[in-house]
Amino acid sequence: MSSSRLFSLLPLLCFSLLLLQLTLATDPTVSSCGSGNFSANGPYNQNLNNLTSYLDAQTPLTGFGSGSMGLNQSQVTGLALCRGDINSTDCQTCVDGAIIQVQNICPFKEAAFVWYDYCQLKYSNLDFLGQIDSLFYSEENTKNASNQVYFNGKVNELLTDLEGAAYTSPTLYASGKLGIGNSTTLYGFVQCTRDLSGANCKACIDIAIRVFPYGKQGGKVMSGSCNLRVEIYPFLNT
Repeated sequence: MSSSRLFSLLPLLCFSLLLLQLTLATDPTVSSCGSGNFSANGPYNQNLNNLTSYLDAQTPLTGFGSGSMGLNQSQVTGLALCRGDINSTDCQTCVDGAIIQVQNICPFKEAAFVWYDYCQLKYSNLDFLGQIDSLFYSEENTKNASNQVYFNGKVNELLTDLEGAAYTSPTLYASGKLGIGNSTTLYGFVQCTRDLSGANCKACIDIAIRVFPYGKQGGKVMSGSCNLRVEIYPFLNT
């Protein structure tokens, strides 16, 4: 009886493992590797392993985790952030995948950053917590917006409203929508990593709003400190 029950569960188990494998194999939207290297058997590697294990355990609890491990030349600092609308289960899956993938993308690099739709992971040999990342990446929808002057103004209006809500929020996250015309609605969010102060969060989002790919029907801006997205279709979990 017990063996037959085990056999009946094998297809489900195999499917779950395959799904997890596919999730972990997905390339991030953005990735960046530092120039410095560390040795496989050195203290930096051990501190990095300890830090990513800590972030993996802490981040799904509140959607954010940060910390440092080690001292002096062997110290590594990092953070992980899940999108504000993501539940703890999806957050866990995304952070798990990011930790595995970053090792494949940036093997033995002292600094790395990977960004997915659901989460991001960043670590460095420098203590960057509380500072605004200077690198910003954008991704645009392939379709142009019609009546671009009007459309761009509404995108900016939505992002500015969300910015005001986000940098004063304890989670430094805000999402919302804005109706334009008779049949179109803009959907969007803005978010900062929670190591930033409210003032630095606002400053980061200010930059992201300026580099947003205006003129398109949607787009994203991503950095190690803040990110935002606007689309003409609902994409957030409600």
